[in-house]
Amino acid sequence: MININEVIETNKMIEQENLDVRTITLGISLLDCIDSNLEKLNKNIYDKITTVAKDLVSTGQDIEREFGIPIVNKRISITPIALIGGAACKTSEDYVTIAKTLDEAAVKVGVNFIGGYSALVSKGMTKSDELLIRSIPKALSVTERVCSSINVGSTKTGINMDAVKLMGEIILEAAELTKERDSLGCAKLVVFCNAPDDNPFMAGAYHGVTEADAIINVGVSGPGVVKKALESVRGADFGTLCETIKKTAFKITRVGQLVAMEASKRMDIPFGIVDLSLAPTPAIGDSVAEIFEEIGLEYAGAPGTTAALALLNDQVKKGGVMASSYVGGLSGAFIPVSEDQGMINAVEAGMLTLEKLEAMTCVCSVGLDMIAIPGDTKATTISGIIADEMAIGMINQKTTAVRLIPVIGKKVGDSAEFGGLLGYAPIMPVNQASCDNFVNRGGRIPAPIHSFKN
Repeated sequence: MININEVIETNKMIEQENLDVRTITLGISLLDCIDSNLEKLNKNIYDKITTVAKDLVSTGQDIEREFGIPIVNKRISITPIALIGGAACKTSEDYVTIAKTLDEAAVKVGVNFIGGYSALVSKGMTKSDELLIRSIPKALSVTERVCSSINVGSTKTGINMDAVKLMGEIILEAAELTKERDSLGCAKLVVFCNAPDDNPFMAGAYHGVTEADAIINVGVSGPGVVKKALESVRGADFGTLCETIKKTAFKITRVGQLVAMEASKRMDIPFGIVDLSLAPTPAIGDSVAEIFEEIGLEYAGAPGTTAALALLNDQVKKGGVMASSYVGGLSGAFIPVSEDQGMINAVEAGMLTLEKLEAMTCVCSVGLDMIAIPGDTKATTISGIIADEMAIGMINQKTTAVRLIPVIGKKVGDSAEFGGLLGYAPIMPVNQASCDNFVNRGGRIPAPIHSFKN
């Protein structure tokens, strides 16, 4: 039972400390939409999404009003489109028509993003996969709400370096086609290793083929709540610090569990998971970097940052799994640059570099996220950065991702404006040493020895 003290405490976290449910994400399987006729396929997709998700936004709004819990986003994830479009799509342009259909469906039901314009190519690419990947720049330039993700590696299969090379080129092309908006298309494109099937957070969400026909996943947040809690234990030892984070994560996750169960009941759709990631926003006081400062670091990026992040991630997960039996998705601490004012401050002060961020991804929830780089960065350099991040995920048996934004026409010292939750980002310098010969080898990096567990 939730007692009155918990209610009062939760109200305070919402009113003063930026606690929110970041997203209710409705996962929808499109496997029963498959058809060899492209027009019929698009109609099936539109009808399925607009039917299953017709009450998603209104349900979220009703829960917000009744419980006083802000639910920032209502979103949809779908079966990877490379699997759905294979029978009907003969060209990349055919896939673009599906992207437009997804956008229209998202507008119809009122969600802010729809994720799953995706392909899973960690071991190899089918013709359908490659057509979808090559369609991504156009698809993201002609839609507003569609998000794309490509899984190019896993601990079990290794890293598909052909796909890594191609994604470097695709990211640059997406940047060029949306250059009038500071290359915003790249903010909706993620490259993964070990992508989870049940991630509610964009841009990497898709509905895995092992999932039910429809599922409710909830993503909670609350960096501001954790920071506020740590203010009360300044100077205390690490044991006290860890206990404080763990107890706070428990309370945050309880809020997410409540919303998830309520949405599931009202929509008569099974509850999937609560993702308890600490996802920052550009709002003052809603920053993971500020948690580092409260722990005792002058800036994110200072010596000790990776250790602080490892501690934070572990305690968030320990607290969260006590509050919900079904924790999934990514669950940990996000370290996006553009979406976290404290991270932005650290970059602008010269204290946080791309290399330090990469080191931090060994222990964080995702990877190199929402990082703006010079628009003249070579495709092979982008592929090399992706390969490094995929290797971290593969070897450490964890999810890692890359969301780089080469901002066309801008250089180090400039900044890019993305707006809303995406915020703004200073352009970060990139190592200029060539990796062309490495990236151009082609083929696949084999899975590590510890992947062989059968």
